[in-house]
Amino acid sequence: MLNDKKILLLILQFAAAAALLFTNTGSLGVFNVILFIFLLGSTALLFVSRLRFISHLKWINAELKRVADGNVRRRLLAKDNRLFNEIIFSMNELIDQLEKVQINAAKSETARKRLLSNISHDIRTPLTSIIGYVDALKDGVASSEEEKQEYLQILSKKSNSLKQLIDEIFNMAKLDANEIQLNTDSFDFAEIVRETLIDFLPELKKQDIELEVQIPDKKCFVMADRLSLIRVIENIVKNGVHYGKEGKVLGIELTESEHEYQLLIWDQGPGIPEGDLEHVFERMYRRDRSRSLDDGSGLGLAIAKSLIEKNRGSIWAESVPWKKTTFGFSLPKQNHRHSFKK
Repeated sequence: MLNDKKILLLILQFAAAAALLFTNTGSLGVFNVILFIFLLGSTALLFVSRLRFISHLKWINAELKRVADGNVRRRLLAKDNRLFNEIIFSMNELIDQLEKVQINAAKSETARKRLLSNISHDIRTPLTSIIGYVDALKDGVASSEEEKQEYLQILSKKSNSLKQLIDEIFNMAKLDANEIQLNTDSFDFAEIVRETLIDFLPELKKQDIELEVQIPDKKCFVMADRLSLIRVIENIVKNGVHYGKEGKVLGIELTESEHEYQLLIWDQGPGIPEGDLEHVFERMYRRDRSRSLDDGSGLGLAIAKSLIEKNRGSIWAESVPWKKTTFGFSLPKQNHRHSFKK
């Protein structure tokens, strides 16, 4: 290493100087000259080495200033010195991390702007409609009592949809801020699924949708937050009923593997294009890309994904249009869940 070479040169210098001091006889004049030349040469080598060291430091400093100015794609090149190479490799790793942070920050900023734009549109549109109907009622546009009741029903529907959107935005914000406390408990996953499906029976009958259920009779214990799991099931079933109602069937399957349970919720509707599958869990995403609030807030699946991940599970989507579109999520079995963080 560079420091070892410097120490060795200094030792040799001191040895040569000591020899010159203690050797004064004429018969050793040639030896004195050789020692002097050696001392001079070693000093020159040490001086050159020092200059190279300073030069390397200035070069590293200049490169780091370029990185600090925003050029995070720049990388330091290795030199012929092991000590400097170790430093350079470590700095390049730090620059890699900085570049990733900047890329993620840029993506987050783009997503934030898109989300704000979508939210602004989804709030402004129903508000404009609500104001229009209120003004119509004030101006006496509705001539009959029946027409007034129709206007009031529309106002009620749009107001409830707007409230639902605001509630979803609020819940998503609380999830992002990690302000929703999960109360973990041991419970029967199969029973929770059955209880949640009961609430959807009237809507399924109204839409003439057949329900196909495959849930084992045995108890399927998991350790998770009960309320958040119910919320996830509700969001995915609502999504299946709304977008898959043309297929006239909704399937629910609870399966198990060695370490986990999987709940599959599927329909036979128009499905999701392959290029859109990776986006279905993004905020404000809607399959048909319409911006109608009547199609839902666009936050249901994003909330479901966040809740499942907080319960240490995983969620996914698969689709073959008009054949089978499946949303599934898995949770570890109670005996295989060794840790849980709120």
